[in-house]
Amino acid sequence: MTSSSGVPLSVLDLAPVSSGSTARQALRDSTELARLVERLGYLRYWVAEHHNMPGIASSSPAVLIAHLAAVTSTLRVGSGGVMLPNHPPLVVAEQFGMLEALHPGRIDLGIGRAPGTDERTARALRRSTGPLSAEDFPHQFGELLRHFGEGEQTPVTAVPAPGNRPEVWLLGSSGYSAQLAGLLGLPFAFAHHFSAENTLPALRLYRDSFRPSDVLSEPYAMVAASVICADTDEHARWIAGPGGLSFLRLRQNRPGPLPSPQEAADHPYTSLEREIVESRLSTQIIGGPRTVRAGVEKLLAETGANELMVTTMVHDPADRLRSYELLADLFDLGSR
Repeated sequence: MTSSSGVPLSVLDLAPVSSGSTARQALRDSTELARLVERLGYLRYWVAEHHNMPGIASSSPAVLIAHLAAVTSTLRVGSGGVMLPNHPPLVVAEQFGMLEALHPGRIDLGIGRAPGTDERTARALRRSTGPLSAEDFPHQFGELLRHFGEGEQTPVTAVPAPGNRPEVWLLGSSGYSAQLAGLLGLPFAFAHHFSAENTLPALRLYRDSFRPSDVLSEPYAMVAASVICADTDEHARWIAGPGGLSFLRLRQNRPGPLPSPQEAADHPYTSLEREIVESRLSTQIIGGPRTVRAGVEKLLAETGANELMVTTMVHDPADRLRSYELLADLFDLGSR
């Protein structure tokens, strides 16, 4: 499904755990959201890998993807992303080969090169005391692709990966993965929602380095942005407050459940903390329908993105559902 501007809209979900709620409820909320956005006409639904974060329930993308794909029928479902340094390529190939075999033509494998967590947790995931480094990422990524039957054979067969390759994406928040995606001729997704200052340089690098491949004849770039749409600008700003406070607490190494709007409003911010929060919110598209439409169109014009992936971190699941409904109406997804 495409928007009125010809750009498909998709969803990035972190399965946020709100204060006063539970991880179990967060996963139920994600299930409800996936069903809704499929009906509304969104193209794909990605879940992100995070660990040791009490406010995010999406620690196991492959398991959650299997569930979401089973309760939908046309929506593309995938990872945004799987953090390859945390996993043997063989395991990732087996998991996503199986997902693709079970749900052919609907699975995306978005790969990132960061651990997506703190150093202690990353070491626990890897069961290693060795230094954490993304320098061997190209080797790991190449091994992963070979498990799907790309290039030379591997000594171990990742059943059922051969012949069941999902749509593979590279994810990034800087230029490294942008350039690699371009050189390999793969689609590229950029994390504008937490690295806005690097968006345009990374997309330029991706396009400049792009080489046609069996996958793509020309670059295909997706931008992931934080969008909160409500019936009024005022309500949108109110429900956006928790995301700012949550980001501040993460910066202070105090991650926790997503606070309520009232908690965010009552927090005794120092001047520096308020500056950090306002800087964070300034990179997001927050407002009523008219404000959001203008913000989205501006972002698409600046980036030339082929697709927009929207993440909406708000405390009340009903506000999240409403935001995606309003966005679908704005870009007339239902008629496409």
